[in-house]
Amino acid sequence: MHTTQQLSQGLFWVGGNDRRIALFENMFPLSNGVSYNSYLLADERIAVLDTVDSSILRTFLENIDAARNGRPVDYLVIHHMEPDHCAGIVELSRRFPHITLVGNAKTFQFIRQFYPGIELPTLLEVKDGDTLSLGRRTLTFITAPMVHWPEVMFSYEESEGILFSADAFGSFGALSGNLFADQVDFDEVYLNEARRYYSNIVGKYGQQVRLALEKVKDKEVSLLCPLHGPVWRKDIGRFIDLYKTWSAYEPEQNGVLLAYGSMYGNTEKAAEIVAARLSDRGITGLRMYDVSKTHVSYLIADIFRFSHLVFAAPTYNNGLYPAMEMLFHDMAALHVQNRKVALIGNGSWAPASAKVMEERLSAMRDMTLIASPVVLKSSVNDEAQKALLALADQIADSLLK
Repeated sequence: MHTTQQLSQGLFWVGGNDRRIALFENMFPLSNGVSYNSYLLADERIAVLDTVDSSILRTFLENIDAARNGRPVDYLVIHHMEPDHCAGIVELSRRFPHITLVGNAKTFQFIRQFYPGIELPTLLEVKDGDTLSLGRRTLTFITAPMVHWPEVMFSYEESEGILFSADAFGSFGALSGNLFADQVDFDEVYLNEARRYYSNIVGKYGQQVRLALEKVKDKEVSLLCPLHGPVWRKDIGRFIDLYKTWSAYEPEQNGVLLAYGSMYGNTEKAAEIVAARLSDRGITGLRMYDVSKTHVSYLIADIFRFSHLVFAAPTYNNGLYPAMEMLFHDMAALHVQNRKVALIGNGSWAPASAKVMEERLSAMRDMTLIASPVVLKSSVNDEAQKALLALADQIADSLLK
């Protein structure tokens, strides 16, 4: 049975949810699954906008049959060719042999790569600014390469101001009946997952996101329809502003992320001393994580969020503690920049971790060390505690300027 929902006159959500999935892209933990959004526009001609992941293909096809009300599907608009959005292409083409697939040159290249040897129906190749009339409604296509794949495009429905935004403005987390962001407590339920989704999936491509935002800045958007997460119909500007902040690698909030690695608790103690002093100084935006127990995607999300970062790690095999090394690797890969940083190293006979972290930071843009690193010898003694308290004071002074 179908689970379609009507978003506006002639526009239906025909996607679905996967709450069984544990790892997005087999990497990122999902505590509440994920939605795969697809849309159907019924006008003089019917267009389906993107398909879904194979895990919910049956639900998707049932929804399509319900929403089309016995009419054939004329167009399938493909905004993004990642497999979690394109698993229904072959089946829709089989069911509707006269369907036209709408995409750009890269779209069709990827279709042939993912589905080698299949016989494709009619193809309509579009470029930036091209239009497609469905009758009363017209779609204008807006290329958005590398947000976050090279074939990505948006489409804008002119009469009602609907922006179909591919993976942009998406979020982890399944939908619970309420499709619209204003129907739920977005900040409580989805904001952290939207930030984690952006920073880990799209975060590397800030410049390309800004170029895409520039293309749509003058368009009146009444509905914002991403491929994951809630649909936006109110306060859309707030979410767009978050994308502007994230894509510029500007901190969203003044505060401190403290990320530590610790084998026997000594480096953790150093991080605790710094955190307690920061609290004494009136700093309230504090988050502390053990990098060995926390998936790196959560760390990256809060690194995008906060203005100040503290990293504390022991030396391991004359280098950096592996879990911290992985975090620095991901920071570099995702182009993290423009943050104030403090470092705490540890080592019993040849401390090297602080030096390695400095080297990693030096390869990133606009990462400013607040003070010289504090380097422990095995554990926190009186001298080290004084240095840690002084470091915390320098962090607090930087925040309270």
